[in-house]
Amino acid sequence: MKRVVLFLATNLAVILVLSIVLNLVMSALGIQNQSTAGYLVIAAVFGFGGSFISLLMSKWMAKRSTGAYVIERPRDQMEQWLVDTVARQAQKAGIKMPEVAIYDSPDMNAFATGPSKNDSLVAVSTGLLYKMDRDEVEAVLGHEISHVANGDMVTMTLIQGVLNTFVIFFARVVAGVISNAMRGNDEEEGQGLGGLAYFAVVMVLEMVFGILASFIVAWFSRQREFRADAGGAALAGRQKMISALERLGRAHEEPHLEGQLAAFGIQGKRSLAELMMSHPPIEKRIAALRAL
Repeated sequence: MKRVVLFLATNLAVILVLSIVLNLVMSALGIQNQSTAGYLVIAAVFGFGGSFISLLMSKWMAKRSTGAYVIERPRDQMEQWLVDTVARQAQKAGIKMPEVAIYDSPDMNAFATGPSKNDSLVAVSTGLLYKMDRDEVEAVLGHEISHVANGDMVTMTLIQGVLNTFVIFFARVVAGVISNAMRGNDEEEGQGLGGLAYFAVVMVLEMVFGILASFIVAWFSRQREFRADAGGAALAGRQKMISALERLGRAHEEPHLEGQLAAFGIQGKRSLAELMMSHPPIEKRIAALRAL
């Protein structure tokens, strides 16, 4: 319940900040809300603004949504090994040492997040630590470090921002066209879509365009996973990376990570439609590694 309240409060705060920024920008530029330029400004502010605010808050949100414990002073040999392994891989990848955390979850998973290569967080689940051997955990850590080194968080934020902008912009443009068409055919009233009807049409169009945009995001996400697997193989060893993926393939368990964290986990949720999956099927990832 606390996580839901935190999520809703954060989103409301983001919307409030973006609304204030939007009003200031529109007033300064003298742009009308219902013009094409107005649509574009609205789309860009909310499309990119929301994505970048989420990126800047990503570590804070990840820690609180998963209840992750950040290792500041290792309490046992396992925590010391985790910190040392991440430090070694980060140095090899040429990035600043990320924060290292553990979160309580039965599924075998891990994620990386953060606003930049040199300000990141790598977290592993207790399930992963209990069910994988150290070679496999090392490979998973290499996979997550590769996400950070490749700048995947920023790249996905930019892609999502561009697509959000197009979704918001075209939804309002198409709704405006529909409203103008109705106004032109209604000689008696000439009002077009009313306020509520216009809002409803925009919402429906955003849903439709958002679904189409999600196919593009999912494709980029799958390509990013292949690169992170290759990076994990380079940092920990190809056979270790293959063994870790084989272990995940035998698990038959659904990961519990949600939202952006799910996209940056070592495994993703299964789907009937591969085009909607953020992660390629395990067998394809293993085949790609064997072909290196």
